Amino acid sequence: MALFALLVAILVERLKLLPVSLQFDTLMLRYHKQFWDKKSLSTDLGVAIAVALPSFVVFAIGLLVNGLVFDLLSLLLWVVVTLVCFSHQDLRDIFKKYVQAACRGDVQACYRYAAELDCSECIDAVDERDLGIKVGQSVAWINYRYYGAVALFLVCFGPVGAVLYCSIRFYYDLNIKQDLSLPLIDHLQRLFDWLPSRIFSFGYVLSGQFSQGLTAWRKRAFDTRSSAKLVVTETALAAESLPEAGPAPVSVQPTLALLALTKRNFTLLLTFVSVLTIFGIIS
Repeated sequence: MALFALLVAILVERLKLLPVSLQFDTLMLRYHKQFWDKKSLSTDLGVAIAVALPSFVVFAIGLLVNGLVFDLLSLLLWVVVTLVCFSHQDLRDIFKKYVQAACRGDVQACYRYAAELDCSECIDAVDERDLGIKVGQSVAWINYRYYGAVALFLVCFGPVGAVLYCSIRFYYDLNIKQDLSLPLIDHLQRLFDWLPSRIFSFGYVLSGQFSQGLTAWRKRAFDTRSSAKLVVTETALAAESLPEAGPAPVSVQPTLALLALTKRNFTLLLTFVSVLTIFGIIS
């Protein structure tokens, strides 16, 4: 089910078939506004319930449809959840605008769109090439957070795991954007990112320059103080040789190189899932 759901989700996401109103962050924003306010999320228990409730609903639905109609309803649940969790058209649109701004030489617009890609920190670039490198690292990080980590949780824990991770990510980002000062959420995000980020970033080692990537990965992966973002971005940068010159604008050459690496890495992940499925290790 995991492999089939992933393949369908990737196809639908690439073809932009799922409306924005049905994508995960939009649905979670409605859920948040409908059921929660700042006071109810002021305690660890409130945050834990808000984060866990969507995955509990998916778990309950999974129990209800389990074994019905030759398990086709369970397969449908896997596909629907994966579709919702994988579709992030807003991020694709921002990245497209960044590339278009770079192609027309609008450096200020490049900086603005680069900041919109990753809300967790400000991009401090000294020149256009440095901006391209940092945006490329942001692309690697986004690819992990919105696709790689979701796929890993889906494969290991099913739709419940995927929804739980996405819920934590949603409230972590919301906490930054709206300055909500939510308790517990930073610890949850760090906990749920620790191992998957190390696993996924090792794929960058296998998908790029092995020796340089492995050196960077070993330096950060076994350091408990290194954040998931640092592990992913530094490994990706070390594993890919950046072009010195080319026909593309300076601010997108490193970005496109790192984007190609992220695509190879996700293809590697799908291949690994396929092999595990063939041998019956995962369903």
